[in-house]
Amino acid sequence: MQDYVFPSGRKAVAVVSGVVTLAVMGLGSQAQAASYGTPSLSLSAAYLSGAVGATGDPVVQVTVAQSGADASALAVSVTKSSKTTVATTGDVTVTGTGTTRQVAVAARGQGYTDLTVKVTGVDGQTATKTLHYAASAAVQRSADSRYFTGSSDASAAVDVGGGYAVVADDESNVLRLYDRSASGAPVKTWDFSSKIGVSKEIDIEGAARVGDTIYWTGSLGNNKDGEYKSARNTVFTTKVTGSGAATTLSYGGAYAKLRDNLVAWDEANGDRYGFAAGTAAGQVPKQIDGFNVEGLEFAPGSTTTAYIGFRAPLAPAVTGGKALIVPVTNIDKVVGSGASATFGTPIELDLGGLSIRDIRKNASNQYLIVAGSWAADDNSDPYALYSWDGDPAHAPVKRLDLPTSDPGGWESVVDVPDLTVPGARAQLITDDGSADLYGDSTDAKDLTHPEWKKSRATWFTVTG
Repeated sequence: MQDYVFPSGRKAVAVVSGVVTLAVMGLGSQAQAASYGTPSLSLSAAYLSGAVGATGDPVVQVTVAQSGADASALAVSVTKSSKTTVATTGDVTVTGTGTTRQVAVAARGQGYTDLTVKVTGVDGQTATKTLHYAASAAVQRSADSRYFTGSSDASAAVDVGGGYAVVADDESNVLRLYDRSASGAPVKTWDFSSKIGVSKEIDIEGAARVGDTIYWTGSLGNNKDGEYKSARNTVFTTKVTGSGAATTLSYGGAYAKLRDNLVAWDEANGDRYGFAAGTAAGQVPKQIDGFNVEGLEFAPGSTTTAYIGFRAPLAPAVTGGKALIVPVTNIDKVVGSGASATFGTPIELDLGGLSIRDIRKNASNQYLIVAGSWAADDNSDPYALYSWDGDPAHAPVKRLDLPTSDPGGWESVVDVPDLTVPGARAQLITDDGSADLYGDSTDAKDLTHPEWKKSRATWFTVTG
């Protein structure tokens, strides 16, 4: 063995076999490589949903690192797509610097693809992760549409200010806070099932806000098989603190007998609407003579009288019948202290043979009503948007027919703009639970990954 002395006076050791190992840090390419660790990357979500032609689709955050290296020097790319008809590597954009980057995908076709995300270290070492991407088909008004992910069965929504809304789901009891201007996952979620005392779905279908209190109601009807499920006979409240992204909900109270009160009231008034038969064992709720609540809003100028809007029955329960509203005149005491509900004079509205899917008003007592069929075949029946002044003696006015060629049924209107202002817009949300979003014959509510479940929120101009 022989020592070699460099000009600086430092020594290296040479092995007789001829293999020389540099033992001095900073000398030679092998020593340089040994000073860096293996690069790493992590994805904020392994599953991502987009839509063909969409605006503002959600993105995935990529966090990268390599010991001994500045994160800004690491390169992030997408190197492979398993199905290029859905998205190619050229349809993927990587932005950002430093530790966190963003990956956005512009879908070119409906379906699924796995995208390989790669980080390359300063010394050429690499690491990869797979991003599982799903793209739904293009829709009408795509520039005005956003997708709320994490759930596909949006059924009621309430504005909480600052461009945010709390959205309910009729397949679970989770309330979700969304940014109304962006596609993506909820900012916050709440589930008050344990405080309400239910273990099954409430089938939340309607909501209304008065002051800092939001009232939520189940459908009050049987399930799709005609069976009574007690959790569906629930009205509950949440208290709102803060607004926008800082919104917080806390539990108020609940009432579990509104359906019973409605049936008793109808029987006492000559069985006018057939509520007893509509709630009988074996009766499917989504029939023209069924029993199914989907709308909830307060009467003009009132904080105690709530309008209960029915999807079924029609009044009378024949083709071309009118939509039914039953006022609950003491909703505050019903939920606040468990008082039995008292009812006002029922209201029958001509919505062209359609029934109420949602009803919402603004501070000026201007109402918008989402009208749809009582039937369950949501994707083929007509929908329309009506305005109304809340006066039982006044007829509602059709504002527009809603598009029905895209997946999903129109279920919710978030808030009501000033209907005296030209060009006013309202945001409506679909229930996409029964929709085949990705072309594989799977209902959205049955998808295995919440990131692929979504409902569509679309802005419509409602005044000329």
